[in-house]
Amino acid sequence: MENRVIVERIEVGPFAANCYVVGKPGSSAFIIDPGDEAGKIKAIIKKYNFSVQFVINTHGHIDHIQEDSAFGVSVFIHEKDAPLLRSPDLNLSLFLSNPFILNDNTEINLLQDGQFLKFGHDKMEIIHTPGHTQGGVCIKFGGCLFSGDTLFCRSIGRTDFKGGSHQELIQSIKNKLFILNEDLVVFPGHGPRTTLAEEKKENPFLT
Repeated sequence: MENRVIVERIEVGPFAANCYVVGKPGSSAFIIDPGDEAGKIKAIIKKYNFSVQFVINTHGHIDHIQEDSAFGVSVFIHEKDAPLLRSPDLNLSLFLSNPFILNDNTEINLLQDGQFLKFGHDKMEIIHTPGHTQGGVCIKFGGCLFSGDTLFCRSIGRTDFKGGSHQELIQSIKNKLFILNEDLVVFPGHGPRTTLAEEKKENPFLT
C-alpha cells in the first residue's frame, strides 16, 4: 500500500468544489484546489499520514483557492491566474460579500504550459487550458487528468466570468485534452469522475 499513489476527493464549500489530495500513505502528497473546509482536508492528510509538499490551483476562483494558506506550503498557479489570488473582484469572492486575498506569507510559484513538476520519483505535466479563466490548467499525473473547471462529466466550465471565453475553452479541450490517451481518468473541479473517451463520445458540448 505504501508504494501506491492514491487520490482522495473531498467535496468542499457551498459550491461543492472538488479538492484532491494525491500521495502515497505515510509519505509525500500534494493538494489540488483546497477551496474550503480545511478541516476536512486535514483529516484526510492525517488519515494517511501524508506529508504535504505543495498546493496546486487549477485556476484562481474563490471556491478553489480559499484554503491555499492553511497547510504551510507553497502554492503553484498559472502565471495568468496569479493575480486572482489577491483580487477579490477577479477571484469572485467580492460577489459573495466575503472578499478574499491570499496570505502575503504564502509563497506563490508560477506555472507555464508544458511545465513538469517533480513529485518524488514521478512528475506531472501542466497543460494550459484557457477558457474558464485565462490561466486555467489541467494536470496530467500518471493515469489521471485533473481538469479543474475546464472539463466536467458531460459538461464544460462556465465562460461568462471575467477572462472567460467559450471559443477558447472548446479549443483547449479539443486541441489539448482530446489528443491525450483516451483511457485517462478525468477528475474534474466539480461533480463525478469520467474519462476522456466518454467525453469525446457523450459530452453534448463537444460532440
